Amino acid sequence: MRQADIIIENAKVLTMDEDQPRAEAVALAGNRILHVGSRADVAELKSSATRVIDAAGATVLPGFIESHIHIFPGGVQLDSLNLAGITGFDNVARAVQARASSQPDGLILAEQAQYSAFGEGTPITRQILDQILPDRPLALYSGDHHTMWANTAALEKGGILHGANLPHGNEVVMGADGLATGELREFEAFSAIVMMTPTQGRELLGLATGRDPVEAPSAAGRAIDRGFMRRGLDYCASFGITAFHNMDGNAYQMELLQEIEHAEGLPVRARMPFRMLPDHPLSDLSDAVAQRRRWNTDRLRLDFVKLFMDGVIESTTAFMLDDYNGVPGQRGEAMFSAEDFDALCTEVDRLGFQITVHAIGDAAVRRTLDGYEAARRANGPRDSRHRIEHIETLDPADLPRFAKLGVMASVQPTHAPGGAYPTEPLATLIGRDRLMTAYAWQTLRRSGAQMVFSSDWPVAPLDPLLGIKTAVTRGPIFEGAPDERQSLHDAIAGFTRDGAYAAFTEDRQGQLKAGLLADVVVLDGDIEAVEPAAIDTLNVRTTICDGRITYQA
Repeated sequence: MRQADIIIENAKVLTMDEDQPRAEAVALAGNRILHVGSRADVAELKSSATRVIDAAGATVLPGFIESHIHIFPGGVQLDSLNLAGITGFDNVARAVQARASSQPDGLILAEQAQYSAFGEGTPITRQILDQILPDRPLALYSGDHHTMWANTAALEKGGILHGANLPHGNEVVMGADGLATGELREFEAFSAIVMMTPTQGRELLGLATGRDPVEAPSAAGRAIDRGFMRRGLDYCASFGITAFHNMDGNAYQMELLQEIEHAEGLPVRARMPFRMLPDHPLSDLSDAVAQRRRWNTDRLRLDFVKLFMDGVIESTTAFMLDDYNGVPGQRGEAMFSAEDFDALCTEVDRLGFQITVHAIGDAAVRRTLDGYEAARRANGPRDSRHRIEHIETLDPADLPRFAKLGVMASVQPTHAPGGAYPTEPLATLIGRDRLMTAYAWQTLRRSGAQMVFSSDWPVAPLDPLLGIKTAVTRGPIFEGAPDERQSLHDAIAGFTRDGAYAAFTEDRQGQLKAGLLADVVVLDGDIEAVEPAAIDTLNVRTTICDGRITYQA
């Protein structure tokens, strides 16, 4: 019998394999799991060359699968000022000015600003930001990354102080004085600001256009981008992540990842999308087919199509069936007409791709389900596993359609009020009736929908343990609202086994089982023994991807 290269023993192994849910030890050989079982059984596979990891009674899990992130923007934004939890003019100003002192040149770009950073009902304007930093460009990303606020210097340098002609669904908000207010809605609106970063905005292209840089970066610029990408990959590995599904993409990102793979090996498996926008012709899908052939390994592949149907609730760009509370006549807009979306879904489905769509408003969810149903009528049923991302609001009439159409519900536990984001202004904008089916994780599960969990990093913190903790502890949004909390087993599955199912790799990922890929995470404590509210105080001790240790605390 083959001897093990790595043995993890003295462990509380949660395999996520229903046939053998628990074990004491795991043996790895090459890039495969050799055996899962008792400590004594696994010890027989040990040789003098075997590396032994003593888990010291801690939990061992399949490597975490992050099913919705943005790897390039995330890697870049690790360097940005983070305003998470910072509110009030003086506190924000203090943080920004401290960063300006340590970064004497260029744009100050801050992350995770709250819509109510300066108080409920106080809009963030260029004039307020001018008071904080008047003489150089300053911009704040909202927590959801669908809105940016910029000061006058940034708007002037970006050439958008007097507005801009943008694609549908993107907006430079204008004031009564004929000048931009400072609020920039959606990716194309703030692309001119992101152009001021060291990458010249190349990390945003996978979201904003799905195209490659208009001008190929210099060798030095490409090296900068590759460095940010590698930093993002290492950051993933530090949280026990062994695979991710990216939600933006272009060929340039694929090439950067391929260069890292050839030079030193990817520390995390990357699954990437082909991005389609409303103005892209269906003929572009021939490029998707070619790229699917080019990148098709267990370490780097492109095999799904990513679309946006709407924006976000907080900026009233999510597409709703009824008006936002307090904003008469405003329901947001769909980025695709029903006719165009049905045609696109039908063609993508015909070509055998999985489709995944950002849909937050209840009307956006319905239009997405309609498109999937149209594709099914045209092409016949198949195991497509099409996905809807976020599903923050949902009309009850659409609930049974997920199971009926085989559509996966891809949700982010930390997005819910009480997770990484405050309750307002979301709760006021949609009201109590719509909150009854907002972030309806357990309601979806009970309906028969197949679930998968993720973070949407850098929109929310990356740590899967925080996601698991939030999933099992989040109570009703208000008294009388449904309890959408998850069991610990379902929450862990959402970041492991379900992630593999969402990628059609359940035959080789997401479980600790002999013959599957050697992707393992070792924690520093027992996830079943700690209080649910303390799950995120656990840390990752060791991450193993493809049989190789990619992180060790």
